[in-house]
Amino acid sequence: MESQKITLPVVKPCVSFWQQTTRSFPYLHTNKNNPAPEDSKYVIIGSGISGALTTYELIQGGVPAGDITIFEAREAASGASSRNAGHVRPVTDIDAFRGFQVYKQLHGPDQALKIIANEKLVFERVRDFVDKHGVQCDFNPTTTFDVCMTQEFADFNARSFKEYREAGGDVSHIKLYDGEEAQRVTRVQKAVAAYEWPAGSSHPAKLAQWLLTQCVEKGVRLFTHCPVTLVTKSASSLPDRISWDVQTPRGITKASTVVHCTNAFAPHLLPQLSKFITPNRAQAHAFVPPASLNSSNILPSTMSLRHSLKHFYSVAQRRPDGIIILGSPIANPNISSSAATSRLVPDDGIFNEEVRDDAVSNFETCFPECEKGKLSHGEGLLHTWTGIIGMTTDSVPFVGRIESLPGQWVCAGFNGHGMARIFTCAPGVAKLILGGTWDDTGLPECFEITEERLERLQKGVPGSVF
Repeated sequence: MESQKITLPVVKPCVSFWQQTTRSFPYLHTNKNNPAPEDSKYVIIGSGISGALTTYELIQGGVPAGDITIFEAREAASGASSRNAGHVRPVTDIDAFRGFQVYKQLHGPDQALKIIANEKLVFERVRDFVDKHGVQCDFNPTTTFDVCMTQEFADFNARSFKEYREAGGDVSHIKLYDGEEAQRVTRVQKAVAAYEWPAGSSHPAKLAQWLLTQCVEKGVRLFTHCPVTLVTKSASSLPDRISWDVQTPRGITKASTVVHCTNAFAPHLLPQLSKFITPNRAQAHAFVPPASLNSSNILPSTMSLRHSLKHFYSVAQRRPDGIIILGSPIANPNISSSAATSRLVPDDGIFNEEVRDDAVSNFETCFPECEKGKLSHGEGLLHTWTGIIGMTTDSVPFVGRIESLPGQWVCAGFNGHGMARIFTCAPGVAKLILGGTWDDTGLPECFEITEERLERLQKGVPGSVF
């Protein structure tokens, strides 16, 4: 298995739609030029939703905020958390019940059921968290459609649904529509079938920034534009009390606890994960709709337009402004091999024009009123941007204590499901740091990073059966 050399995120990334609309965030460049502190009991690497929520949960668990330092390589929350398509649902090729087949092959039926149940739980956790704290992140609890655009894919989905249900999976929240009914409820005239279940959308940058604000205003030290370049064992470490030197361009910070919340870039500091986490570029697009899709005609639900297992597009229309966010993976088989290969370049400073044109063309096909010739000036494609997602070889994240590095922890490798996993994974790793057991996290056992799991992956065995 070839490993990929993972470096730091590029210095000059593109600015996403979410970042364009949050340029006034007061902590965007906080401590940009200040030296790193000499010591900090806890160091969190990464200021996205994963790092910010882990920090928030540590404080909720009793850790003094002043004992925590967050290091971010670029501006605050500048990675995938501010670059995704805004869904609070799975957004790659493993949605709801359909993922059961894949997860079953990799991790066994019991774990497969737990993985899918966990993603359903995350939506509920995000909804409840936003409601409880009044987080202004444009959260829209709604439903989502899995729209089958071909009969072949409709048949595949039907088999998946049947297998998941027969294995004991909960399908009480899933509705099925066929033919004309699917076309009516989705407004996609070429829909063959559609499945609907609860999901949501949000402004991910606002969510990340709210979490960071709570942490910083309680006393957490956030250092932006301050990448961690190396973590080494401190010379002053004792056999029973290891400490770590967290090296940055602005100094070394000594810490007893280091948490890697760097998703696709985790292998930069944890090279033992370089064979198991691969950065992939994905692309998103903001689209200004015509009258047939604005005001009272706004799309009530998000959707995934599915032509095949690997050929799909996500659609989410925002409530505050009616802007439609289109998501598309660069690995889409509908585009050229050269464009697909470019997904492996972990550079979010560029975007692929062919991927952009393909995503817009598919949307026009599904919603003909959005064809270029029918739009007024100011309608249509508004902006395109790129984000980097972390894909793991066994399709689940790495969460927990790094056994070979006492005092170091990881919460990374979300496979494009960050918005559908972080709100259980980050609280889970915080519970572990505070002395809890894996059972306390409520996470599927296959998420845990263990030497056994790494050895199994090293041998080319992708998953496990618990």
